[in-house]
Amino acid sequence: MAAAGGGGPSVGTGEGGGGDGYRTVYLFDRREKESELGDRALQVTERSDFAAFRASVCQTLGISPEEKFVITTTSRKEITCDNFDETVKDGVTLYLLQSVNQLLLTATKERIDFLPHYDTLVKSGMYEYYASEGQNPLPFALAELIDNSLSATSRNTGVRRIQIKLHFDETQGKPAVAVIDNGRGMTSKQLNNWAVYRLSKFTRQGDFESDHSGYVRPLPVPRSLNSDISYFGVGGKQAVFFVGQSARMISKPADSQDVHELVLSKEDFEKKEKNKEAIYSGYIRNRKPSDSVHITNDDERFLQHLISEEKEKDSFTAVVITGVQPEHIQYLKNYFLLWTRQLAHIYHYYIHGPKGNEKRTSKEVGPFNNIDIEISMFEKGKTPKIINLREIQDDMQTLYINTAADSFEFKAHVEGDGVVEGIIRYHPFLYDRETYPDDPCFPSKLKDEDDDDDCFIFEKAARGKRPIFECFWNGRLIPYTSVEDFDWCTPPKKRGLAPIECYNRISGALFTNDKFQVSTNKLTFMDLELKLKDKNTLFTRILNGQEQRMKIDREFALWLKDCHEKYDKQIKFTLFKGIITRPDLPSKKQGPWATYSAIEWDGKIYKAGQLVKTIKTLPLFYGSIVKFFLYGDHDGEVYATGGEVQIAMEPQALYDEIKTVPIAKLDRTVAEKAVKKYVEDEMARLPDRLSVTWPEGDELLPNEIRPAGTPIGALRIEILNKKGEAMQKLPGTSHGGSKKLLVELKVILHSPSGSKEIISHISQHGGKWPYWFKKMENIQKLGNYTLKLQVVLNESNADTYAGRPLPSKAIKFSVKEGKPEKFSFGLLDPPFRVGVPFNIPLEFQDEFGHTSQLSTDIQPVFEASGLSLHYEEITNGPNCVIRGVTAKGPVNSCQGKNFNLKVILPGLKEDSQILKIRLLPGPPHRLKVKPDSEILVIENGTAFPFQVEVLDESDNITAQPKLIVHCKFSGAPNLPLYVVDCSSSGTSILSGPAIQVQNIKKDQTLKAKIEIPSCKDVAPVEKTIKLLPSSHVARLQIFSVEGQKAIQIKHQDEVNWIAGDIMHNLIFQMYDEGEREIHITSALAEKIKGLLPDVQVPTSVKDMRYCQVSFQDDHVSLESAFTVRPLPDEPKHLKCELKGGKTVQMGQELQGEIVIIVTDQYGNQIQAFSPSSLSALGIAGIGLDSSHLKTTFQENTQSISVRGIKFIPGPPGNKDLCFTWREFSDFIRVQLISGPPAKLLLVDWPELKESIPVINGRELQNPLIVQLCDQWDNPALVPQVKISLIKANNLKLTPSNQQHKTDERGRANLGVFSVYAPRGEHIMQVKAIYNKNTIEGPIIKLMILPDPEKPIRLNVKYDKDASFLAGGIFTDFMITVISEDDSIIKNINPARISMKMWKLSNSGNRPPANAETFSCNKIKDNDKEDGCFYFRDKAIPNKVGTYCIQFGFMMDKANILNSEQIIVDVLPNQPVKLVPEIQPATPAVSNVRSVASRTLVKDLYLRITDDYNNHTGIDLVGTVMATIKGSNEEDDTPLFIGKVRTLEFPFVKGSSEITSLVLAENSPGRDSTEYFIVFEPRLPGLSRTLESYILPFMFYNDVKKQQQMAALTKEKDQLSKSIIMYRSLFDASKQLLDEMKCQVEEAKLKEAQLRNELKTHNIDIPTTQQMPHIEALLKRKISEQEELKKKPRRSCTLPNYTKGSGDVLGKIAHLAQIEDDRAAMVISWHLASDMDCVVTLTTDAARRIYDETQGRQQVLPLDSIYKKTLPDWKRPLPHYRNGKSYFKPIGDPVFARDLLTFPDNVEHCETVFGMLLGDTIILDNLDAANHYRKEVVKITHCPTLLTRDGDRIRSNGKFGGLQNKAPPMDKLRGMVFGAPVPKQCLILGEQIDLLQQYRTAVCRLGSVNKDLNGQLEYLHTPDMKKKKQELDEQEKNLKLIEQKLGMTPTRKCNDSLRHPMTDCPIPPKRMRREATRQNRIITKTDV
Repeated sequence: MAAAGGGGPSVGTGEGGGGDGYRTVYLFDRREKESELGDRALQVTERSDFAAFRASVCQTLGISPEEKFVITTTSRKEITCDNFDETVKDGVTLYLLQSVNQLLLTATKERIDFLPHYDTLVKSGMYEYYASEGQNPLPFALAELIDNSLSATSRNTGVRRIQIKLHFDETQGKPAVAVIDNGRGMTSKQLNNWAVYRLSKFTRQGDFESDHSGYVRPLPVPRSLNSDISYFGVGGKQAVFFVGQSARMISKPADSQDVHELVLSKEDFEKKEKNKEAIYSGYIRNRKPSDSVHITNDDERFLQHLISEEKEKDSFTAVVITGVQPEHIQYLKNYFLLWTRQLAHIYHYYIHGPKGNEKRTSKEVGPFNNIDIEISMFEKGKTPKIINLREIQDDMQTLYINTAADSFEFKAHVEGDGVVEGIIRYHPFLYDRETYPDDPCFPSKLKDEDDDDDCFIFEKAARGKRPIFECFWNGRLIPYTSVEDFDWCTPPKKRGLAPIECYNRISGALFTNDKFQVSTNKLTFMDLELKLKDKNTLFTRILNGQEQRMKIDREFALWLKDCHEKYDKQIKFTLFKGIITRPDLPSKKQGPWATYSAIEWDGKIYKAGQLVKTIKTLPLFYGSIVKFFLYGDHDGEVYATGGEVQIAMEPQALYDEIKTVPIAKLDRTVAEKAVKKYVEDEMARLPDRLSVTWPEGDELLPNEIRPAGTPIGALRIEILNKKGEAMQKLPGTSHGGSKKLLVELKVILHSPSGSKEIISHISQHGGKWPYWFKKMENIQKLGNYTLKLQVVLNESNADTYAGRPLPSKAIKFSVKEGKPEKFSFGLLDPPFRVGVPFNIPLEFQDEFGHTSQLSTDIQPVFEASGLSLHYEEITNGPNCVIRGVTAKGPVNSCQGKNFNLKVILPGLKEDSQILKIRLLPGPPHRLKVKPDSEILVIENGTAFPFQVEVLDESDNITAQPKLIVHCKFSGAPNLPLYVVDCSSSGTSILSGPAIQVQNIKKDQTLKAKIEIPSCKDVAPVEKTIKLLPSSHVARLQIFSVEGQKAIQIKHQDEVNWIAGDIMHNLIFQMYDEGEREIHITSALAEKIKGLLPDVQVPTSVKDMRYCQVSFQDDHVSLESAFTVRPLPDEPKHLKCELKGGKTVQMGQELQGEIVIIVTDQYGNQIQAFSPSSLSALGIAGIGLDSSHLKTTFQENTQSISVRGIKFIPGPPGNKDLCFTWREFSDFIRVQLISGPPAKLLLVDWPELKESIPVINGRELQNPLIVQLCDQWDNPALVPQVKISLIKANNLKLTPSNQQHKTDERGRANLGVFSVYAPRGEHIMQVKAIYNKNTIEGPIIKLMILPDPEKPIRLNVKYDKDASFLAGGIFTDFMITVISEDDSIIKNINPARISMKMWKLSNSGNRPPANAETFSCNKIKDNDKEDGCFYFRDKAIPNKVGTYCIQFGFMMDKANILNSEQIIVDVLPNQPVKLVPEIQPATPAVSNVRSVASRTLVKDLYLRITDDYNNHTGIDLVGTVMATIKGSNEEDDTPLFIGKVRTLEFPFVKGSSEITSLVLAENSPGRDSTEYFIVFEPRLPGLSRTLESYILPFMFYNDVKKQQQMAALTKEKDQLSKSIIMYRSLFDASKQLLDEMKCQVEEAKLKEAQLRNELKTHNIDIPTTQQMPHIEALLKRKISEQEELKKKPRRSCTLPNYTKGSGDVLGKIAHLAQIEDDRAAMVISWHLASDMDCVVTLTTDAARRIYDETQGRQQVLPLDSIYKKTLPDWKRPLPHYRNGKSYFKPIGDPVFARDLLTFPDNVEHCETVFGMLLGDTIILDNLDAANHYRKEVVKITHCPTLLTRDGDRIRSNGKFGGLQNKAPPMDKLRGMVFGAPVPKQCLILGEQIDLLQQYRTAVCRLGSVNKDLNGQLEYLHTPDMKKKKQELDEQEKNLKLIEQKLGMTPTRKCNDSLRHPMTDCPIPPKRMRREATRQNRIITKTDV
């Protein structure tokens, strides 16, 4: 571009320059946009100052001297009086600007000079970069450009980004290579310096402004990774012109507003030379960022996109190479992966850090891995290839690092300052291969030979011919230099510590600093190897980062030996057999060979005889191992990398061969089953099966059933193998004729006694038929047969071969019977009876006598003399029976009669048979009764006999079982039943008991019914009986005779008589049924039972005598009875009776009364008392209180009642009372019991005066048992008295306060309570309710101590004044879990603390299910004490709103302790850009008259948002400037109405309303061109510049075309919006997938760590059924722990002092625990006076306790203890002198302090007990203690001695007495040290915690795996594939529409800026999961 003002280029030096005292400067006036474009040349005299210079400028440019402006250099350095002379040099270019930071409104050109011949630059790359060892040097040229970028970015604090872009897309211009970095950039002067050839960083000073600002050597860093590799000032130029013909340098420094651009090209140099112009002068174009106006050539279209990206960058440098050599283009395209891999190798340690690309290390951004080198290649019609060098995993250094098992680091010091760091890595031999990685540039390994010949393979070296060391200079590879080895790491000539092959398994790298020279192209070192191998070079080994001055060769040899033994996995040869020579091999290889029977390889054992398969042999061998060969003279077990194996080919029946192959060719993957299957398949060539045919018919079918005598046809047989081929002999050539095959036929009959051969033949192979057997007709026996055909060997007749049976075929068949020809009778079922049907079974036989069946109908005929016969049917089939045969006729007797029955079956060959049967009478048919008359007469009391007969239907007397005949009488009650059994004879006499009717006075008629109950079908017979009255005795009567008078005693009369007297003279009389008196004869008298003797009267009036007289004969039984009642006799005794209870309560009267009566001699009461008798009654007894006695005469009972019995209080027990009256007396005993309940006392309860300490939520130490007592403290044995516990509401007891009742002893056990209450003293009282009165018990005081382990709240600390801006980072939250005693709970697993955040909604404050959850961060070094959890750097949501944060602590599975909810308001972030509320469609307008066609926008609302599209800037006021711009600034742009280019709109309350924006009529503008409306916010109140909103529109001169284009524009907008939505969906899905994969890896790592920890506890978790196993294990472990905790153990019952603050440790008794009971007893007693003492940290705390307790409480402040006199806890016992025992002690001495364990505050407790116990020693017993003291005092002072038996010997030697003897444990009243929790309990606790963590980890792993699989499945769903297709189609359509519209296609970056999709932002990391879920449901209509 020509200068507008001052002309064109002028020479900076030389004539016309500053040679005659003048300096020429070039001025660009850039104050206004309308300023002239070119520069003005201004000559300044040598003696001018700044004022004169400024005046000259004003004069030249026509500027008023008063106008304000500044003059700056192109680097924006302002010219002032101070720097005028040093800055304004000849040829300098200067700016006139309004201010130093003003943007350049148009570009400028700056003259520069650079001196050498242009070939120096253009052809430098050609000669400097050469191919070495087959490597193309192009990647090394690109590396020079990367070196420059690494140096430029060395000071970056964040990511150092370097991009290499290969533009090979012809549609975007000609091929180009661009290298872009985000380094510090170059000023125009620095860019000028870059162009000067050989201006190194050391010479850039003086007149040159250095881009390094004065070179300073970097500090030493590991591996010299200092980025100081842009060095000589030649590499960049050489590389550029090696790659292409032209270079465009574009750079912007960090503190500059301008971009500087310089173009060097071969074409430009040649043009200048041709025109005789100054070749090394040129222009640097200075312009504003993103200004691409000067790019007009289509060959460089890609530059417009590259320049448009400048706006986002603070500083950068871009090297754009064009005119790329065609051969380079082909190489870059075809070998993309190769040369990117080479670059990854060169910069390996810059990319991955000093340790390289280790798989094990985490990749956090740090000082060594923040370099991001990305290479992208763009080709037409292809997807861009993009690769980040960090992602390459197969560069050589990565392969070296990750295949190495160990490393050896060393350092070499050469003369001078040169230091070389070195590392050697060991690549072990693994099983069958070397792991040394192969390099494509150095192919070292030959392919395996595929021949199957027996061959011997010598193992090749792992490294091959490659040198050991690659060389790195300042951290980058110098590719053409390598070091073969050093003396100390070469293989020794004699056998060393490690085998020779180990030396070929090492690789290495050397790292030098810049003290070693390299060539300018950095391809080779100048003298590195020479210096390193100098004799003065010192090698040292590096161990753990420290140099070790050792013999390097010895150290290396030991390291190599260790690597070999530890890492090489070679073959172990075992079971040595001997040394042999192998003559089958060439003479050089015949021996010696060691032979072995087994090897161990890759964890598997291969033994002789094992089936194996080979690989890489032709053919593959299958066989069994014979032996193993190892070359060399070995003896016994040995390791080697390889050997040979001898294999016997299988199957040996087919292959009789032995093969020998290398062991490496054994297939280790094949299973032995597969080899066995192959061998079996080979065996298929042997005979397999038989083919049988029946040429002549009569085929025998399998399982066929044949009639006897049926012939079997002739058989034709073929022997087939598995391929179906017929054969007559075995395969193989070695068998000869002896292996012919024969076929043997056998017919075998199977019977229960065994199988029997009945036919046997052998057939040879014939001519006509292969094998033939004739027809067989002699098979007649019934049964199961087998026809067996068996192949056998000729001569031997063997039916097996090679261990396998030869083919055979068995046909099973059965022979059955033929047609029936004759018959016989089967087994009949007698007896046969008249009229009863019976069956005749028939058995048929065929002609051979075999049982047969009847199959046709037949009519049998019967013949028998004297009988009539008929039948019902005959059945066919296997069981033939003639059914229902009936015979009738006379048989004369019950025993029956014999008959001959002839049966005829017409149609059979033998058709008749005689059957002999015996016919018995039939079943009963009727009864016959004698006598025959109908009326029979008998006397009452006699029996009657009947003759009965039972007859069948043929009138034969018949009999059968249970044939019982009954006779039933009717007509009177109680008549007998006659029964007779006729079962045997069929006839009998029916009789029974006499017929007896009561009170019969005259004749009576009865009926008799005779029947058989079991035979209902036999009719009964009835008879009439006339009954006459009886003449036998019927009545009996008794009389008492007194003198001549007889008094009748009636039946049941009562007779009164004096007790103890006798009744005399009793008589009786009898009468018959007719009331006739019967004369009593002696015979009759004998039948009287009880002949009326004298009657003895009872002695007790309560006893009554019952008398009975009875008569009995054959006919009647009579009785008469009476009762004798006794009357009392004369008075004889006094009798007392206690009515009511015999107990009397103390202080109470006897509840009942004592009744006194007078009795006769027999004890019968006599009415002897009267009212006057009371005075004569005397009462006496011990302790009797007579004052309350009351005596009363009871007239109704004729007795005296005594009440008011009471005793004086005393001991309970039995009391005797004496009663006297007249001469009579009597005693009575009562029991005195305790009085009524009046008190309640506690049983086995501590002292009530003091409060009982209890930790909140814990149990009381003792059960609460109460006893009822009376007022004299006697236990009141009153059951069922209700006992209740009275307490305050804030005191809660568990189990809950239930009512209890007393037992029989008056006791109630309320149980052991768990107490829950606020801190402090609480009281409770036991009360009883007895007889509606309340009995109050004692008041129990409880001192509730807070539980230091029970969490009650979460404490959250954070900066409450902080503002939370969208997308920012939350302030740090510090969480502590607070216990009941307000202390922080420690030792909490951080995984139990979580943070939830959700957006507040109207649904309430509960967190929703999808609330975002965070875990706490790791603890930093400077964090507070244990127990604090930090949530740092948690991202604030991107969307403005009110959010709720809540922290939770998981107490157990079910309960979570939540903090108070924190409500935060997320505010908008900083204003960033101006955007529309609703994205308008792209307008398409024209300049016609119609306003609608000219309207650009209507009702457009613009507002300011932050980066996350939150509305902000509500308080800002200003304007929005709308300006129309074109893509080319020189074009005429359309104008708004009013012919203006700019309009202004007000901006208030955060938005601006643009109601209408219309073009002017006939507005200028190019047809079918895209223009932009730039809406620029101008807000004076805002310091920063906001991003403008750009709205593109299409301008047309034609209305019709405008309408068409408007429709296309609308479609384009819809497609753009849809594409953005699709892209956001796919991006979010990809990000979520990556995040899920990370989560899976983290979960796997966590699970593996925990599994390993569990293994250290001997807990193995199976790989299957994990969760049930873990749950069962947890349950068992928790149960075991609970059992251990429940076991009773010693505890201190002394109340502890409530910790009011952290300065109080507690009472001494609670500070320590002792496991041994005896030791605990004696130490507790020894410290008895101190056990109650409270220990505090400070004296102030001790004083406070002293004041609170009024001086009653002992206190001990720790800050008052003189600690220098305290014992050393590590000091040995005094009997040790100088580490040796002075004497042998007895009794197990140990320091008493060593038996203590401290649950908390260990350091403080050691101080306390060190002071209290000192060096006190404890032994077993007093004898042992005395012996110990006696010996110790000989050498030193002896401390106090205690014994486990409870004795004490004081330090002065005194022992004995009560003061030196410990009491028993129970006498210490609980002041004893407690026992610690069992160790097993602690171990179980650790295991339970680990198991719970592991369960969580397994669940987490399962969950994230499930999520990942779900996401992978989702990404491959048809729906997602369809969306991808739709996106591709829409992008294609968009491109077509943009071409139609004439727009520049695919402005991805600009489009996204112009059309921000407020509804579809790319979700931040933590919101991806939810966003992806939402995106899944996007329907087609949405997009």
